[in-house]
Amino acid sequence: MTAPKTARPLLLVVDDEIPVLKVVERLAAKIGFDVVACASGAEAMRTLLRKPADLAMVDLRMPDVNGLDLLRQIRTMVPGCEVILMTAYAAVDSAVEAIKLGAREYLTKPFDFDRLKQVLEDIRAELERRAQVLALESQVARQLEFCGMLGRSPVMQEVFSLVQRLAPHAKVVLIGGETGTGKELAARAFHHAGTRRNKAFVTINCSAVVDTLFESELFGHVRGAFTGAVESKAGVFETAHGGTLFLDEVGELPLSVQAKLLRALEYGEVQRVGSLQPKRVDVTVVAATNRDLRAEVAAGRFRGDLFYRLNVVEVILPPLRDRREDIPYLTAAFMRECAARMHKPIHGLTPAAERVLLSARWEGNVRELKNVIERACMLAEGTLLSERELAGAFGPEPGPSRGRMSEFGGRGAEPPAPLDAIEREHILDVLRQVNGNRMAAAKVLGISRRALYRRLDRHHLGAEAPPASARRLS
Repeated sequence: MTAPKTARPLLLVVDDEIPVLKVVERLAAKIGFDVVACASGAEAMRTLLRKPADLAMVDLRMPDVNGLDLLRQIRTMVPGCEVILMTAYAAVDSAVEAIKLGAREYLTKPFDFDRLKQVLEDIRAELERRAQVLALESQVARQLEFCGMLGRSPVMQEVFSLVQRLAPHAKVVLIGGETGTGKELAARAFHHAGTRRNKAFVTINCSAVVDTLFESELFGHVRGAFTGAVESKAGVFETAHGGTLFLDEVGELPLSVQAKLLRALEYGEVQRVGSLQPKRVDVTVVAATNRDLRAEVAAGRFRGDLFYRLNVVEVILPPLRDRREDIPYLTAAFMRECAARMHKPIHGLTPAAERVLLSARWEGNVRELKNVIERACMLAEGTLLSERELAGAFGPEPGPSRGRMSEFGGRGAEPPAPLDAIEREHILDVLRQVNGNRMAAAKVLGISRRALYRRLDRHHLGAEAPPASARRLS
C-alpha cells in the first residue's frame, strides 16, 4: 500500500518586525510550507480561527501581546499545532517557561540560518509522516469495510466471514447484540451478500409499533377490517416479497402476534386482517434483538417454538469494549464522513484524544462512538480533534457510561465511579506526587497549565490541593 500524498503544512509566523516575517516566509516556502505572516498577536488569533496552523513561529516580545501568552492561547485553540518561540532577548527563565508550556524550539535572533533550516525541515518531515499515517489509517478503514460494517479485530472478521458464507443460503437469521453494535448494518450485509441484493430491503422496528397494530403492520389488512381501515393495505411481508424483511427488536412482539409470525415463517403464507384468503410470500427474514431470548422464553415472554424457528442461523455482534482495536479505524471513517459533510479540514486526533477514545466504556457501542465523533467535529476549530472537543462531545456531566476505563469494562464488574470523580482523584494524586507544583502536575497530566487551573476550579480543589508551602519545585 503506497502512502497517499499529503497537503503542504501551514506555518503561521508572528512578529512585529516585517524583515523577519519576509525572511522566514521565503525560507519556509522553499522547505515545503504554506506560510501566513502576521505582524501582531491579535492578527494571529484572528488568522488561527480561519486557518488552524500546523506550526507557529512566535516572537517573544511584541507590542500588543507577550509571546508566552500567545503560546498558551495557541496550545488551547489548536492543540495539535507545534510552536517555535523566537526572541532577540534570550533568557534562561523565558526559555524554560516556553518549553514547559509546550514550545517545540526556542530560537534566538539574529537567526543561525543553518539551525533554523534544520528545525523547519525536521518539523515538516514529522508533520508529513503524521499526515501520511492518518491518511493510511483512513485508507485502511476503507479496505476493512464489509457491506457497510468495519472492523479488523478477529471477532469482527469472524462475523464478516460468517455473513459471507451464510448469506446466499440462509432464509431465516437471528442477530443478537447490545444496543448500538450495528445489528441493522449486519442485516443489510446479509441482504447485500446474498442472492436478493437487487430486491427490496424492508425494515420494521417492532418496539415502535402500537400493540393493536402489530398484526396489520406485519400482514396487512383489507378495507373495513377495523375502524379506520378505509382502504386495503399490504403488510411488510408482502412489501418485502422477493427480498429481505428486517424485524428489528423482535423480542418486543406481543405473544398474540408471535404465533402468526411463526406460521408465516413455517409456511410462507400471510393472511391480511379481515381476509380469509392467505397469500404466498417469498421473503428472507432477518430478526434482531438486544434481549436474551433464551431468558425471555424461560420467563414465558417469548414463544420457544418461534425462538427456535428464528434461530436457524444466529450471529452475535460483539460490544465495542471487546473489539477496541477497531476504534481507530471506526474513528477515522466517522471523522472522514463528518469532515466532508461539515466542510471542515479535520484529519486526525491528538494523542490525548486517542487515549480518551481507547479507554472509554462505550456502553452505547459503535453508535455512541459515532455520535461522540460527530459532536466533536461540530465543536472542532482546527485540523485535529483534541481532548477538549471530546469532553464537550461526551457532555458536561459524564455518567458511568462515559468514564474512562480499561479494567472496569468486563461483565459483572462493579460499576465504576463517574469520570469527574476519577479525574478529581487523579489530579489530587499527581499534585501530591509533585509536592503541589502545578506546572509539573500539568506536564505529568499532559495538559496545559491553564487547562489544569480550569480543572482545579471545576473540582473545587483550591483548598484540598497541597499548599504552596509544601512545594519544593515551584
